[in-house]
Amino acid sequence: MLERSTLESTLRGALRRFRVVAIVGPRQCGKTTLARRIARRGLADYFDLEDPVDQARLTTPHLTLSEIEGLIVMDEIQRQPELLELLRVLADRPRAKARFLVLGSASPDLVKGAAESLAGRVRIVEMGGFDLSEVGAERHAALWLRGGFPRSFLARSDAASLEWRNNFVKTFLERDLPQLGIAAPAATLRRFWAMVAHFHGQVWNAAEFARSLGGSEATARRYLEILTGAFVVRQLPPWFENIAKRQVKSPKVYLRDSGLLHALLNLRTRRHLHEHPKLGASWEGFVIEQVIALLKSPAAYFWATHGGAELDLLVMHDGRRTGFEVKYVDAPTLTKSMKIALEELGLDRLHVVYPGARSYRMAAKVEALAITELAAALGGRGEAGSRPRRQ
Repeated sequence: MLERSTLESTLRGALRRFRVVAIVGPRQCGKTTLARRIARRGLADYFDLEDPVDQARLTTPHLTLSEIEGLIVMDEIQRQPELLELLRVLADRPRAKARFLVLGSASPDLVKGAAESLAGRVRIVEMGGFDLSEVGAERHAALWLRGGFPRSFLARSDAASLEWRNNFVKTFLERDLPQLGIAAPAATLRRFWAMVAHFHGQVWNAAEFARSLGGSEATARRYLEILTGAFVVRQLPPWFENIAKRQVKSPKVYLRDSGLLHALLNLRTRRHLHEHPKLGASWEGFVIEQVIALLKSPAAYFWATHGGAELDLLVMHDGRRTGFEVKYVDAPTLTKSMKIALEELGLDRLHVVYPGARSYRMAAKVEALAITELAAALGGRGEAGSRPRRQ
């Protein structure tokens, strides 16, 4: 595995400031590996709530947990969400010495439940697959094709990576979601997920999805919320400005992991990807996920008007408005749409991210930003030679 030192540092800092820290994210993204690494470096008790032995240890959870000092790790907390209320009681004990690190995945209600049950006591850290700062900028093409799930990215070949991703999709639909009490036919949800893959990067249209599924718009929205809550689909919300232009008010939908997108589109190699009509949309989604991961900013939007002006990504970060346009071209040039976005949105900076190796100034406040320099430009470690050490 690759070391994830930035995430580890974030979690250790959070555990010093909060009684409860929650790591949320999709299955198989490395949460357990990271938590066990933290647990090995200090006094810790580890509970895997999918393990019958650990389930038995928690038959009387209040008695068991109240006697433990130091770090308590609780993996797969979504299996027993009622424990969140108990953690609130334990975290409020005077002079309590225990800290709780809880891990959860594929649960639409987990983040909401933790925020409500542990208000003011919990720091929620969202974790995804590898990003450019972790793998090194020189490996961006492999990260784009295979996605960031550790076992997919580190597979011995592209074929082995694709096999892992196809198995992930099958297991996720047939085992993981039913275990969470989500009642949706696996075959129907897979067809819906594949539809989202074909609409990747487009504005959500519930009516169109409902017609394709032969169901209602309410059902289509429910399926979308399931996949969004399970961290495999992103609904990028629209940004509204008080301007005269009519603006798009529905979210865009993206598969969050480019590797899963390519698996659902049956794109097995880089050649298949480069020959596919979704090439540009795939690149757009990949870059957007990288920017959000690197900036760690939840304030991310897209902007579009019915007149055709648009901005792929608008991020509010450190009190500044930064725009991102994503272009799969050899050398991007300034467009009318970019000029409109700069003026109408009052951008402090506009980055045009492209798959080149050299960044250059396009205009005042506008820069063509090479993918190889993206992580470094946004404060990460993305230059060749700066990737993290292997364990």
